[in-house]
Amino acid sequence: MGARVGKALIGVAALLAAAALALPGGPGEGARVTAQDARDPARAAPPFEAQIRRIKGDLRRHVKGTSWRSGCPVPLRELRHVRVVRWDFEGRVKRGRLIVHRRHARRIVKAMRRLYRKRFPIRRMHLIDRYGADDRRSMAADNTSAFNCRYVAGTTRWSMHAYGKAIDINPRENPYVTPSGHVSPPQGRPYADRSRTAKGMVKRGGPAFNALRRVGWEWGGDWSGTKDYMHFSANGR
Repeated sequence: MGARVGKALIGVAALLAAAALALPGGPGEGARVTAQDARDPARAAPPFEAQIRRIKGDLRRHVKGTSWRSGCPVPLRELRHVRVVRWDFEGRVKRGRLIVHRRHARRIVKAMRRLYRKRFPIRRMHLIDRYGADDRRSMAADNTSAFNCRYVAGTTRWSMHAYGKAIDINPRENPYVTPSGHVSPPQGRPYADRSRTAKGMVKRGGPAFNALRRVGWEWGGDWSGTKDYMHFSANGR
């Protein structure tokens, strides 16, 4: 009888630990998870979480006039607010936010789930409105973002970001590099050398490349001439 009671108590404790990890705002949010934790079921990483919501209420008021404005090539009703959990550069589980086109929201969640399972680090993932919809400010902060109603730099042609069909991942570690040697953001210059290996870099055959390619998005690192290592989009542009 004592042995059966002991086993039952151990089972209850394990269930309670797993439930605590799954709770929003519980140990998963900002908790550091080590290799030792991964071997201990009671201290393992919390499960992946994601939400897809329409753009409405306070969020709608927040983005109007900032990342979205009248005349944008996609109406707000076609966009979705995606919230996910991610790993940061310190090995902690954090929450992140993106806005993407509704037709691609589930694909992006699938990609983010794969990145989470691979523990691929993403430094920041805020809506670009936090930076006044200024792409340079967002990149300087090493912020991963998606929707932003803007033109392709130096043109009057809509960027795929303006449709919610592109994402820039860890811009500092994955800069935009031209054949003439221009690097954007400037803080990304050390990472223009793609032979190096560093946390958060996108590499062909690596976790980020595989996760986005599996949902059909193409990589700016495959462009000829100019390379946009941070950039993935639904049509490769």
